[in-house]
Amino acid sequence: MKAFLHPNRILTSLPGAFLHDQDPSATLATEPSKPFQSSSSGRYDHSILSLGAEMRRRDFISFFSGSAAWLLCTRRRAFSQQAGSVPHVGVLVSASEPHPFADALRRGLERLGYSEGRNIALEVRYTQGRSDRAAELAAELVRSGVAVIVAHFTPAVRAAMAATKTIPIVMVAGAPLQSGFIKSLAEPGGNVTGLSGMDAELGGKRIQLLRELIPNLTCVGVLATTPTTDPFSQPFVADIQAAATTANLRTSPVLIGGPSEFEEAISIMAKDGAQAVIVQGFFGPYAKQVLQVANKYRIAYMSTDRSAVAEGGLVSMSANFTVLYEQAATYVDRFLKGANPATLPVEQPSKFQVTINHKTAQALGLSISPSLLAQIDEIID
Repeated sequence: MKAFLHPNRILTSLPGAFLHDQDPSATLATEPSKPFQSSSSGRYDHSILSLGAEMRRRDFISFFSGSAAWLLCTRRRAFSQQAGSVPHVGVLVSASEPHPFADALRRGLERLGYSEGRNIALEVRYTQGRSDRAAELAAELVRSGVAVIVAHFTPAVRAAMAATKTIPIVMVAGAPLQSGFIKSLAEPGGNVTGLSGMDAELGGKRIQLLRELIPNLTCVGVLATTPTTDPFSQPFVADIQAAATTANLRTSPVLIGGPSEFEEAISIMAKDGAQAVIVQGFFGPYAKQVLQVANKYRIAYMSTDRSAVAEGGLVSMSANFTVLYEQAATYVDRFLKGANPATLPVEQPSKFQVTINHKTAQALGLSISPSLLAQIDEIID
């Protein structure tokens, strides 16, 4: 299935920023998958997916060669660990410190019997939201000889993939198929697998939620990064635009390079008549700044993360990222025990959290209907 981005406004991050039209396009692949299911113990069951159709001969040769290379790398890592050193795991976070990712990963590892400094060592790096910094840090982790790299969000995954073709990479990112990280959810096919938060596949659900909150909704803004800053913005925006079109709503997408452009971007949405703005997760750490500008123009702030609602945003819909981050530890454990990422399926959440700030809803003159109340997981007063 193909979906094309409508013309988006892109604000440059250079001095004297200007506005211009661009008509990028992105191909959105759809892939049937079996989501991981929550159990009463808090752990997750992993779907066992078959290899599917019989491989052609050249595919078999490629697969066999890749498996042989993987076996060699696994033996080298095992030899290194037997030599007396604990395994080192690189953690690349596409954000600034402090960020909940590393702590959640540690909790997940502890539940699996790992203790930092005793039988595992974590080397955590923060990119400060810069793609160039992500590339430098990924190369640094590879040079240091880490056994596994855990990559948070698209910029970190891309940087890690560019730095190594053999070290297993645990991704926690959206749109892995659209971004070209994997060949399929069932058979990733390379050195990358992990978890997808499906953040570029919730456009329909988010638009429907906004329509229930704002009965006279006609236009939705989308605040996202330029593709250069984070390529994930393309499938993210396309997903929302497709859903809005189906619902007969207009969109006002503005792509920016950084926080310095929040004011100008949201003012453009206000001129377009946007009553709400859906904000890409990349800008989660800047929720207070976005909220300040959105409130100025009385535009409802929909986040892809609960934390922004706690700061005063109207509503969020997303996977439970705390659980997702902790779940990344299971992949680390499997890789340290010799699993092959090429054949380890990507997992997706089966449930999404909805959080609403009641005080913010009242300030915007919005009421929560009984039918909507039944869909809400958490109300913050």
